[in-house]
Amino acid sequence: MTDQNSVSSHTGKAAAVIPAAFVRCILQAYVKYGADPAAALEKAQIPPESLADENGRVTPDQFEDLNWEAMQELDDEALGWFSRKLPWGSYGMLCRASLGAATLGIALHRWKRHHRLLTDDVLLNLDIADGIATISITEARDLGAYREFCLVTLLRYVLGFTCWAIDERIPLTTAEFPYTEPQHADIYPKLFSPKLKFSASIARIQFNAAFLERPLQRDEAAINSMLKRALPLTVLPYKSEHQLTSQVRRLLRMAKNGLPVAEDVASVFNLSVRSLHRHLSAEGTSLRALKEQVQTERAKELLTRSAHPIKRVAFLAGFNNEKSFSRAFRSRTNETPSAFRKKSQTGC
Repeated sequence: MTDQNSVSSHTGKAAAVIPAAFVRCILQAYVKYGADPAAALEKAQIPPESLADENGRVTPDQFEDLNWEAMQELDDEALGWFSRKLPWGSYGMLCRASLGAATLGIALHRWKRHHRLLTDDVLLNLDIADGIATISITEARDLGAYREFCLVTLLRYVLGFTCWAIDERIPLTTAEFPYTEPQHADIYPKLFSPKLKFSASIARIQFNAAFLERPLQRDEAAINSMLKRALPLTVLPYKSEHQLTSQVRRLLRMAKNGLPVAEDVASVFNLSVRSLHRHLSAEGTSLRALKEQVQTERAKELLTRSAHPIKRVAFLAGFNNEKSFSRAFRSRTNETPSAFRKKSQTGC
């Protein structure tokens, strides 16, 4: 098996780890639509002759560039998998439709439901049992030669979005696939989990269901930025973009009796208050902004998961009174607490 390095158009030299078999699947879409992939291969710096090697590899950046070109040129984000095209922007729309949820669990339920609007050739399922969340794919039609690449990509799409939405890498307990172990199976632990099973009854990934309770950490600005280069989420293990931000946010979420002041937060990380503010600013946020986010998350969770009156929710979320809570909540979410509660209960 070759494991050569090749020049990436984004980051210089990078390990060539993505199987050429996945590249050949993209080229099948060009054949299906009667288009020439030469220009896309050239932009991705992938020599066509290199794809003849069954054990060939390309870099994640090369693979991303080819995906990007192919999806736009063919106007099909499914790259030929399904009985109809998924026009450019389809999965971006899916991300946006899932983003406003109070928790990751609600977001994933929206994702699977809205995915059916894109296609009914495959069905996404989310099940919870014995503390384990399972995302699986039911195949409603024969995916043919696209099968492996389709199932792998769909699971990576939802896993990448899931990790990005809560800004936390989610370790999988297992990943299973309904086909025999491919020649390039060494890529699977990098994409999913070391705990793999092939020739399974269905394609699925599993993780601790506690992650479903996590509040989403992203807003409209974040999704606009992510969608400019979303494909790395499908081929690379997720890394938190803001390490200190994530740690501070986690600390604030764990606080029981009010949110800690800057001095207390700084001491936890062995920083001066000045350094704390400087580091958070470098990551594009502030302690005040994080406190507001956590406060709003608490309010959303209470509105979604309890029957407390709004006045009680305001108190538990750390506001002085119902009026200040309603004003702050509306300015941060563009809807009243009552409207948010009603929408979350209907799941819309």
